[in-house]
Amino acid sequence: MKFLDNYQEQTYALLRIVTGFLFIWHGTQKLFNFPKEFTYDLNAMMYAAGGIEMIGGALVMIGLFTRPAAFLCSGLMAAAYWMVHGMNNFFPIMNGGEAAAFFCFAFLYIAARGTGMWGLGKD
Repeated sequence: MKFLDNYQEQTYALLRIVTGFLFIWHGTQKLFNFPKEFTYDLNAMMYAAGGIEMIGGALVMIGLFTRPAAFLCSGLMAAAYWMVHGMNNFFPIMNGGEAAAFFCFAFLYIAARGTGMWGLGKD
């Protein structure tokens, strides 16, 4: 797999962009029922989570304020995992928390690494 060595920066940028893009839609679902209806009752905490998902995901995607936005998104997903999923069953495959766990660690990596190429900000 040495052929990918020359594309480390590009693949990291794609990871950052796609992770942010996917995260945005969790926020728009909560806040606007778009692109899919959010079937749970919203409270203040859910509205806050939706805002962080939508705005934080957009900031990470475009590479602006990447480190703080990704760190906030990572913390949100850690809290979401334990509050919604982790107390139901230890195994993420059983508690439905795979996406939350993956987002948590993807955003943690992005917070540690920073914007990289193809971003509007510089770390």
